[in-house]
Formats: sequence, structure tokens, C-alpha cells
Amino acid sequence: MHHPVQILEHYWNYTAFRPLQEDIIEATINGEDVFALMPTGGGKSLCFQIPALAKEGICIVISPLIALMKDQVKSLKNIGVKAMALTSEYHYNDMSIMLDNCIYGKYKFLYLSPERLQQELVQNRIRQMNVNLIAVDEAHCISQWGNDFRPAYNTIVHLRELHPSVNVIALSASAKNDVVDDIVKKLDFIKPKIFRQSFERNNLAYMVFDTEDKHYKIEQILNKNPQSSIIYTRNRRATLELNNYLEQKGFSSTYYHGGLNPKIKTLNLSAWKNNQKQVMVATNAFGMGIDKADVKTVIHINIPESVESYFQEAGRAGRNGNKAFSIILKNSADNAQVKKQFLSVLPTIDYLKLVYRKLCSYFQIPYGEGEFNTFQFNFNDFCKSYKLNTLLTYNVLQALDRTSIISLSKQFQNRTEIKVLVTNNQLFGYIRKHPEVVIVVKSMLRTYGGIFDYETKVNLKIIANKSDVTEEKVVFILQKLEKDAIISLKSKSTDAQITFLAPREDDKTIHRIAREIAQQNDLKKKQVHAMLSYMKNDDVCKSIQLLSYFGETNPKTCGICSVCVKDKIEETTIENQIKKIKQILKNETLSSREIAKHTTLNEQHLICVLQRMLEHDIIDITAHNTYKLK
Repeated sequence: MHHPVQILEHYWNYTAFRPLQEDIIEATINGEDVFALMPTGGGKSLCFQIPALAKEGICIVISPLIALMKDQVKSLKNIGVKAMALTSEYHYNDMSIMLDNCIYGKYKFLYLSPERLQQELVQNRIRQMNVNLIAVDEAHCISQWGNDFRPAYNTIVHLRELHPSVNVIALSASAKNDVVDDIVKKLDFIKPKIFRQSFERNNLAYMVFDTEDKHYKIEQILNKNPQSSIIYTRNRRATLELNNYLEQKGFSSTYYHGGLNPKIKTLNLSAWKNNQKQVMVATNAFGMGIDKADVKTVIHINIPESVESYFQEAGRAGRNGNKAFSIILKNSADNAQVKKQFLSVLPTIDYLKLVYRKLCSYFQIPYGEGEFNTFQFNFNDFCKSYKLNTLLTYNVLQALDRTSIISLSKQFQNRTEIKVLVTNNQLFGYIRKHPEVVIVVKSMLRTYGGIFDYETKVNLKIIANKSDVTEEKVVFILQKLEKDAIISLKSKSTDAQITFLAPREDDKTIHRIAREIAQQNDLKKKQVHAMLSYMKNDDVCKSIQLLSYFGETNPKTCGICSVCVKDKIEETTIENQIKKIKQILKNETLSSREIAKHTTLNEQHLICVLQRMLEHDIIDITAHNTYKLK
């Protein structure tokens, strides 16, 4: 047993804990059941990692996100701690070996999804492990009232049966009071120690700006704050479009979304984290496990789907304690758009049944079979094949994933299948005449034995490595072989991987989850309406609105949000600006954007002054939407 501060200093080079961390760690080491409610960036992972390192044995960590598991395992390995993540990419034999390593190999952390925990092999091996702590990350997923509810989380309590004397720590960055109560009950806590760190961020200014030209407003923000930024967009296409726009305007920008090749993801993320790129334009696939302290601005160009998701994404700004900004840009079209995107595409039970049947047909799964079978999945091809609405179908897949019917992993892959169409003699006669293909063909033949008999899935990277050429060169040679009728070549891109977690039983499968789906649809509606209310409310401090949503009592005004800043405009300041604008409009009519160039006012303040001038009949709006003196 080592003192927690010694462990902190030895592995992380810190000499002191953040607020609440030490109390949480002490309670966990003392064997208490602990619930830690801490905002994004509050240092939740150390609250279970240090207690686990302080004791003999291994810590079981339950997490819903593969990317987050891999990121934490990588971080632990980098500091010399043995850890592994048992993700869906591993098959039965791999799992068996890995679990044995956890029993005998002095590993300190085993990361699992709740779905993996349901497997008998996993439970049997965990029973044999010297478990010193059970950590439940993203614990709000266990509650039917929580954001991203996952029924598979209900199986976590079985860990307590496997190791009844081991305590549990649950952690979340966004949980309301009813969610906390539900988590404590479902994890069978006895006299739990509940630690709540205030969600207040004194250095973070929550801003909501009403603007019809969002791209121009982004330019203004980035020019004023040229430090590291994240811009969240609605979808992959919008991510690419905004990134291209910013590059054309001279900003240093990159992008990130779930469909990117892993190599490109890594390159783009590295460029942004190392400040080679100022701006990361991303979908909400970006963020979990991304710890960058110097983010100055987080901008949402579209309205987020819930206060919970917004609060987590906003919290990625200003982790170094310096003043930072979380900005939402809205306009007149946003209300209708957010309802269309999040409410009109909530799946009905009938549509769930339809998509599930089509999914089973797509992968040719017989009735009663398919459990734990994994397939590469091209989402657009699937929707096109059955003429399905893409948004509605995507939400169905998400619902099936949350309810543990399938496991959906977003990852881009190229799938290549080859069959040799000629005889062995004919093939070698061909390569004698075309020596440029020899090394690739021989590498392929020595790696894939059945290639003459049936269409064989090949790994281009393996062939390229064996041939000592690039993957592009391999593709070029394969295309030549296909053109010359030597092989058949099928290339297919996939953007996801699906694992069926339950056998196919068609409507029976969906009936089991129908009540949960209806409940989640109702919760989604409430979350969207809460987010819209936050957007509309320009009378109450934005920080107070957020803190009240999460159950904090008597929060104080922040003094730096868009509401507080607007309220700070003094009459004398307005009068001075009115005089200045009157001078600017003396000889010409100008738009609000042109007026802004001649003043130091931000957009919110300028609108306030112009409204005052209109109310007092000092100016008029022309037919061309410009302003002129009366």
C-alpha cells in the first residue's frame, strides 16, 4: 500500500489533488461504495485509478465507449501501468488468453463494455481474479432517466455477486438528482458516500448569439480568440464544408468525424492537440477522452440535442483555468431544425421491427441464430438497398445498440475479396510475362491458400508489408490483374461494425425492448425542450440556468455569460455609442455588419444599441435591411 499522493507524483508528476479528488480516493481505498459526480475535466479517472494502484489486485472498469477505453488503456501503458481493454474486435480464443493474463499477469486494469460482462466466459474468469475495485464509468447509462441509457448496464450488479466483498465506485459528469438516486439503487450501494463537485465553472463564459450569418460570426470569434478551438457541427458533411470554408478564409483548421479512416483521425487529432492546427471542426463523435487543457473556445454551430451533451462538450474549454468561451450560434431556422433532427426521427416500434428484419436479411442471419456474430457494415449501402430513411434508420441502430440487441462500432474499413479465375499454370505463365506483379501475386498466394477455390477476403496491408510496397501499389496491381481477367476483385468500403448480441427472433426481439424505447423517446422529447428553453431564455444568467438544471441550489450569477454581459451595458455607454453611430450614419446607410466595423461593440451589444435607436425614432431600417438616420 502506497500513499495516494505518492502514487499521484510517481505516475502523473502531480504533487496535489484537485478539489474533492482526495476525499473520493480516501473513501474508495477504505472500501466504501462511492458515487462521484464531477464535471468534464474534473479528473474522474484518477478517482478510481489511484485506489486501484494502492492495493494488490486488479480493477474492473465498465465503460460504454470503445474509444474511451482504448484511450485510457493507452494512457496507463504510457506511464508504465499494465492495462487492457476487452473490446468487440477480439474473438473467443483471444479473450480467453487475455483474461488468463489478467489472472496471472499482474495486470492492474481490465476495461469491459457492459455487453462483454454478460458473457459466461468473462464472468467465470473474473470470478478467479483478485479484484480490488469495481469502477463504473459514465454511470448515468445505468439509469432509465439518464442520458444515453443502456439496459446492459443493469447487469453490472452481477459483479457484486462474483466479488461480494469488493466495493464499487460510480462516476458521471452529467447526472440529475433522480438519476443519482436510480444509480445508487441499481448498483446496490450500502450507505454510499456521494460526492458532488459543483458544476460551476467560474472561468467559462456561456454565450448564446443570435446571428443569421453563422460563418461570419465564427470568423469574428476566431479572429478575436486565435487560440485552440473546437467547433461542433450537425453531421459529417457539415464538418467537411465548414473546415474547407475556414481554410479558404486563412484559418488553420482540421476536422474529425466517425467515418474517417483511423490513420487520418490520428493525424488530424495530433495536429490539433500539438497546436499545429488552431481549429478542430467535428461532429459529437469527437471529445470523449480528449484532454486538452488550453482550448479557448467551444462553438456549437447547431443547437445540441440535450443540456447534458451540451454541458459535457462545453466543458472541454478552459480546463487550464484561464478564461474561455462556450458559444452557441442560433438563428430563426434552428428551432424547426432541431425538432426535425431529433424529434421527427424518433423510431416507432413498427419501424424498429422493419429495420431489424432488414438488418438480419442483409447479413443472411437464420431465425434463432446470429448471437455474437460480427459483420462489417456499410450504412449507406444498407439504407439504399432497402430504401430506408437514413436519419430514422440511424436512430433505430442507435436504439438497438443501447438496448443490447446489437453492438454498433463506428470505424472505417476497406474490405477486399479476391478469387483467381485461371489455373495455376496459366497464372504463372502470366506473371513470367509481367514481372512487375510477381512479388505481390506470390505474397498473396502464400498468405491466402483458398484463393483459387472461392472468393477470399484479403488484407491489403499484410500483402503490402510482405511485398515491401505501398497499399496503393497493391491496389494498382490487383486492378491490372482484374482487367486482364486473371482475378475477380470486389472492393467495398465499410463505415461501421455490427455485432449481434441476441439471436434473431424478429418481432419477439423488439417486443422485449418496446417499453424501454417508448420511455427513451419520451425522455428525448423532454431533453430537446429543455435545450430549447435554455436557448430562448435571455433573462436569467446562463450559468444559473445550467446549474439549476443539474439540481444545484442558490447558484450565483456568473457575470461573464451573454445574459450577464448584456445586462452590464450602462446607460452612459449606450448614449455614447448612439452618438457614435449617428456620426457614422450621417452621410450613408449601412448594414449592422458595416456599422460593427466602425465600433468596438460586440454583436450582442450592437443589437441592443440599434434597438434603442429604433425605439426612440433616431434611425430607420431601409428596404435593403440597412440603417439610416431619420
